[in-house]
Amino acid sequence: MPLHRRALLGAAAAGAAFSGYALRAEAQPGSETYLNEVYGYGALKPDPYKILDLPEGFSYRVISHAGQTMDDGFFVPYKADGMGAIPLGGSKIALLRNHELGPRDLNYGPLGHGRKLADRLKPGQAYDVGADGFPLGGGVTTLIYDLKSQRLESQHLSLTGTLVNCAGGVTPWGSWLTCEETTLSPKAGLGKDHGWVFEVPARSKGLVAPVPLKALGRFQHEAAAVDPANGVIYLTEDSFDSKGLFYRFLPNDRRNPAKGGRLQTLGFVDAPEGGDARNMKGSEPSWKVGDRKACAWIDVVGADNPDEDLRLRMQAAGAAFVGRGEGIFWSPEGVYFTCTSSGPAGHGQVLRYIPSPQEGQAGEADAPGQLELFVEPSDSRVMDFADNLAIAPWGHMFACEDRYSETLRNHLKGITPDGRVYTIARNVFEGNAELAGACFSPDGSTCFVNIYWPGLTLAITGPWASFRA
Repeated sequence: MPLHRRALLGAAAAGAAFSGYALRAEAQPGSETYLNEVYGYGALKPDPYKILDLPEGFSYRVISHAGQTMDDGFFVPYKADGMGAIPLGGSKIALLRNHELGPRDLNYGPLGHGRKLADRLKPGQAYDVGADGFPLGGGVTTLIYDLKSQRLESQHLSLTGTLVNCAGGVTPWGSWLTCEETTLSPKAGLGKDHGWVFEVPARSKGLVAPVPLKALGRFQHEAAAVDPANGVIYLTEDSFDSKGLFYRFLPNDRRNPAKGGRLQTLGFVDAPEGGDARNMKGSEPSWKVGDRKACAWIDVVGADNPDEDLRLRMQAAGAAFVGRGEGIFWSPEGVYFTCTSSGPAGHGQVLRYIPSPQEGQAGEADAPGQLELFVEPSDSRVMDFADNLAIAPWGHMFACEDRYSETLRNHLKGITPDGRVYTIARNVFEGNAELAGACFSPDGSTCFVNIYWPGLTLAITGPWASFRA
């Protein structure tokens, strides 16, 4: 049954009045303690199959895994990362799933061990080849899922020959923007430049033409979010030195980014020489949770970035640094995005950009957009290295942890509209890879999530309406 956001927000507010924002510690045998700032759905129950621990009443099913033969004859690639859910009508949805394969992942792509299925690809179907002449393994797979029967109907390869497809974003017109988190080029023995965004329509029946959306810039893209009212695309950059930027793309055609537009980076009105949103470990914090900074947007020069210095050039021009920008999601309340390693304790941040009423238009400077520090955990047990991000139909954020550790497990965390954190699930699969690609079915019944390595896609169902503040 669809959930009603207003009812859940009301319950959260009422609960907060009595809880005093108390932290609730929960532990399970053989696992670390986690801290809930609100009750959420209660303690996690150990999974007898040792894949995913969930609260009482919740369950999951594995609907796809790496190495399976898909309906088109190709293999499900490994490294399942960002993912989006797009309605197809009735009870059917399409899941568009990224695979973050690099040039050395020779045997983990859709062509299988030894790239034995290379002959199945027609000329031009793969964007690029590696130094050995074989198509690169990164790309996107499309899964068709029936919510009524809770069954996977089919899966096929929809984009291939790209690299390090990390996250992306769903568009209002029914496609998936998949982002390359690398700027490798022919200098590394490849045939083409990488670091682009590609578009994959949800209704494509097979491989789409691999056309990079070059106007969206060339950099270590992470994810994208589209404002359905005006088609503005917001973009995160996962620069591994934590000196990335936050971008927006003002399209010429709000439903077709291939027709070009203006790429800009975010800066702060009070820091015209370049600001800093990171509150990095070891430095004096420049703002605290709840603070907002008035924003200015700076036109990008040289978006094709041939010298791979775009972020440094633009910071010198007044753009603000953010620390490893990752998952991003649009909502009527603002554009939320994660910064994995920022914050004084190094556990990450969630930022919210509140667009101007005149976003991208004349008069914007008179009522500029605002960037808010929304969440900044000081304890890793509350939340640690939040990466992929999604917003459930009732307004709660779902954040995937991405901390590789031999002792600390990765969790799926929930964040309430007032910024309090609770735990939804724990990855107990062998290897403790990151959780990735969290997304919700439009009817609110099913949460989909990936276990990155080797690559499992899970469908989670349960009593979502039982949330307690």
